[in-house]
Amino acid sequence: MSRLDKLLAGWTFRTATPTFEPGEVITAYVSERNGDGLTVRIGDSVIRVEDGRGAAVEDKVRLEVTSFDATNHVGTGEVVEVLGPDA
Repeated sequence: MSRLDKLLAGWTFRTATPTFEPGEVITAYVSERNGDGLTVRIGDSVIRVEDGRGAAVEDKVRLEVTSFDATNHVGTGEVVEVLGPDA
């Protein structure tokens, strides 16, 4: 094993389209509000939330993923807690 191989051992790159499992709780920022609710983007993956529990755009929220399509990188979720804009 070369020195470069030893240095880079275990390194991985993040994906731009992370996947999530139903029931997984994540923390993210609200990117937009529309007539149907909120949109939360994590990389190029999108999670839509119907009831934002008072969250505004750019608020940090903790949400539970209720469904996720790994092929299209789109899912739905429910806000567990609004952490606020300064969180």
